[in-house]
Parts: sequence; structure tokens; C-alpha cells
Amino acid sequence: MHSHIAHIETYLPAEVLNNDQLQLLFPDLKVRELTRLTGVTKRHIIAKGETSLDMARRAAENLFVRQPVEKENIDFVLFCSAAGDFITPASACVLQDQLGLSQQCGALDINQGCTGFIYGLNLADSMIKAGNAKNVLLLTSESITTTIHPKDKSNRSIFGDGATATLITASEEGQKISPFIFGTDGSQFDQIIIKHGKERYPLAGFAEDDFTDAHGNIRNHANFYMNGAVVFNFSVEKAPVLVDALLKQSDLSMSDIDLFVFHQANQIILETIGKKLNIPEEKLVIEISKTGNTVSSTIPFAMHKAWENGQLQRGQKILMAGFGVGFSWGGCILDF
Repeated sequence: MHSHIAHIETYLPAEVLNNDQLQLLFPDLKVRELTRLTGVTKRHIIAKGETSLDMARRAAENLFVRQPVEKENIDFVLFCSAAGDFITPASACVLQDQLGLSQQCGALDINQGCTGFIYGLNLADSMIKAGNAKNVLLLTSESITTTIHPKDKSNRSIFGDGATATLITASEEGQKISPFIFGTDGSQFDQIIIKHGKERYPLAGFAEDDFTDAHGNIRNHANFYMNGAVVFNFSVEKAPVLVDALLKQSDLSMSDIDLFVFHQANQIILETIGKKLNIPEEKLVIEISKTGNTVSSTIPFAMHKAWENGQLQRGQKILMAGFGVGFSWGGCILDF
């Protein structure tokens, strides 16, 4: 039994922050230079009162409208996000009810940031190969802009909110997914972090004083932080090694891959990885301009857009790789 990505749908909040608006908010921001580096021209911002769970539900509802699968046939729902409505219960349990899924449906939350889609796909693939599920609904949803300090010009220019819904189904023939490769360097956990807010540093016990970092961004320890230079070096170092390992494991060469879909961190990271690996421009998916970095949702967003514009087609061999939060990385090769 093989796994098959049957369909991907998306949801983006209505509010948009474009670069002209960003320039008005930060008059000293070098927007033209920043756009060249990030590749982002606009990003969607979650509405007040809206949550990552709400966005995931809307993405799933879009999928059920466009994909002929009965809700009672969904065997498992996976919700990947750094957020969620409650500390407990798991948001996936709430979504089971809100989406009208069967009570025989399993539900699980995962929080794995930029590699989240790869981890979720691996879980779905494992369930299907083990015979424990035939249809898995993988939801990724990130409301990261709610965690960024309003005066943090750097991160506000990069990140956006949004959700995706991916249906992974069992298939006797057709698509196959290679063994996954994962890795972690937890020694650098604090290079992408929201430090305060859980058990180690509860918000009630610490004063949240603003400070200015070395790059002139205003933030505090209850807000999202990313060390851009360190993250860049990590990404452009690990991604090529991961790609080489995936190809070697599957006894494939670069020319055998039709499309490379990496975590859409930013334009310069993707271009640098592409150059290091000598990936032809037409084989490297870069879809970040109108969404920004949506963390765990970037890979399915990129695949959805590539499918819409004809770059992604059935029968292609796709290499997918994620890298980021927690300093984790992971990837696989699939026959789409």
C-alpha cells in the first residue's frame, strides 16, 4: 500500500499588508532591497478574533468542496501549528467535531515549525503503510504575525499567516514516497524562538520589557525572535546535504527530479540553495511573493500554486525538504 497526495487546498486571511504599507509604517526601511532579499511583496494577516484553528477549518472546508471525499471516510486528522485555541485539548480534537468528521477518526496535534509539513506527511504515510488509515487529513496553520512585535520591521516584512489542507490517501498503485530523512541540531534551539509563555518562563512571572536588538528591531521575550544570519547559514548548509542524502538513498541523480520544493524561507535562501545544487531555474519552486513565509504551510502553499500555474503536474518526481525551527530538517522524494 502506497501513500498518495490526492489534493491540496489553502486558506488566506482577507487582510493584506503590502510593501507600500510597510514602507509607511517604517519610513527608514529599505523596502526595495528587502524585497529583493526576501522575495515578499505582500503577506496576509489573520483577522482579530480569528485563530489558527479557524484558518485550518476553512482550508479543510475548501478541500471538501473541491475534492470528492466523504467526511466519514477520514480516518485521521493531523493539525500542525505552533498555536491553537487551547493549551489542552488538542486542536485536532476540536477540528474533528467542527468539520463533522466521524467519531472513529483519530486526532493529533504536532508543532514542528518549518519542517512541520514533512513530519505530518511522514506520519500520514506511516499510518497508511501500517494499515491504520486510508485517508488522512493534514492541516497546517500558522498565525505567526500575532507573535511578532508590531515594531519588529525585519520579521514583519518576511512572515505571513495562512493555512493548508492536504488529503493523503492509500493507493495500491501510482504514487510512492521514498523513505524520509530527518535531522535535528537542538543546540541551536534559541536561534528561532518565542522564549516566554510556557512552563520554563511563564508570562505571569516575568516583566515583558521591550528592547532593541543588534539589527534595530524592537521586540521582547514574549515575541517571536529569529537570528537571520545564523538561520541563513544553517539553511544553505543543511539543505544541500539533505538533498544529496535523499538522492543517494533512492539511487537517483539531480536530473531525475522534476521539481524541488523547499521550505519557502525567503528568496535569497532558495536562490542560494538552487545555485549550490545547480538546480535549473524551471525546476526550483519559489512561491513566496504573495504569502510571505507561512512556516509549516510554505511547502503545501508552494505546491498548490505550482499546480495552479502548471509547473507541478501528475507523474512528476518531486523532492521536498523543510528546515528551520528547532534547527530541524527533513525531506522525501515522491512520485506525484
